[in-house]
Amino acid sequence: MKNKIVHFFSLEPAAGIMLMIAAVLGIVAANSALSVHYFGILNTYVGGMSVSHWINDGLMAVFFLFVGLEVKRELLQGELDTNAKRILPGLAAFGGLVLPALIYALFNNHNPETIRGWAVPAATDIAFALGVLALLGSRVPASLKIFLTALAIMDDLAVIVVIALFYTESINFIYLILAGITLAALFSLNRKGILKTAPYLLLGLLLWFFVLKTGIHATLAGVLLAFAIPLRVPDSIEEAPLLTWEHALENPVAFFVVPVFGFANAGVSFAGLDFSVLFEPVVLGIAAGLFVGKQIGIFGVVWATVKMGWTSLPENASWLQVYGVALLCGIGFTMSLFISLLAFTDPAIQDYSKVGVFLGSIFSGVAGYLVLRYAGKNSMA
Repeated sequence: MKNKIVHFFSLEPAAGIMLMIAAVLGIVAANSALSVHYFGILNTYVGGMSVSHWINDGLMAVFFLFVGLEVKRELLQGELDTNAKRILPGLAAFGGLVLPALIYALFNNHNPETIRGWAVPAATDIAFALGVLALLGSRVPASLKIFLTALAIMDDLAVIVVIALFYTESINFIYLILAGITLAALFSLNRKGILKTAPYLLLGLLLWFFVLKTGIHATLAGVLLAFAIPLRVPDSIEEAPLLTWEHALENPVAFFVVPVFGFANAGVSFAGLDFSVLFEPVVLGIAAGLFVGKQIGIFGVVWATVKMGWTSLPENASWLQVYGVALLCGIGFTMSLFISLLAFTDPAIQDYSKVGVFLGSIFSGVAGYLVLRYAGKNSMA
């Protein structure tokens, strides 16, 4: 039994499966006799913040730290370390950001409260998307997995910028200055070649506190800290601190942080909701943005840039397989739910947004899997 459990957690789709299970459990808890305890625990205050607040501002800062470490590594030494490698996934990510936002705006431009959610369908859940690819195994060429990873990383980077620019209500400049001083100290450690974990960790916690107090979302502290962690270690046999941190955080983030977030935020109560909720502008905008906007935005950009000779298709990949990957990018679960919490304060609208995220992500995941399975079967025939 123990060997089977260890084997499961070593599988590529394991993180996506854990997130899916956690989300389902959250929905069940919110719609059962456990709902009073579920919502009660999330709204319980500990140390001046609710449990929900600690999850979304605290645990998710660890998630963004991991994302930031991954982004920095890919930009400096990985699949995005040259401009040539960045062009196709970068342009595709841009198309996958803009079109979903425009589609959402078409449904919600009449309402100043709901239009704030324009970025909700713009995000891709890399754990889910790569998990679906892993289920397909050798049917998908390695180049497509690299392309999806690079695209999702560029997408994450864009979403981080969007959160910083568009979802900050007000700024406390005293704490902003303190955060800036702390960040400067972190980069000073990097320049001096300090490789020990403790100084970065202590200053990182201080940075998180200051950013939390600024009014900017505290999770951005995780990204800022990540970019201060050293990657290049000249004349040393030691592993770079960034790689050490990334390896150390991989499993805790995949199997604890993200599932806890999914469990805490997927719990929408369907009490009082009926079939008409599917026609709410927020639901339609998010679902259509993820399912329609992502695939057209990404595939359209790839098709246009390849036809114009700016880029080329990933090696050994067919047009149908690229289209399947574009579909998978419509799985926006974790990041989409996260942005919806920043965009909306009305619990009813938050519930509508969750329904839209569920629908758009499910349609995208199922359609992407079926297209890639059919394309892969034909390519092996």
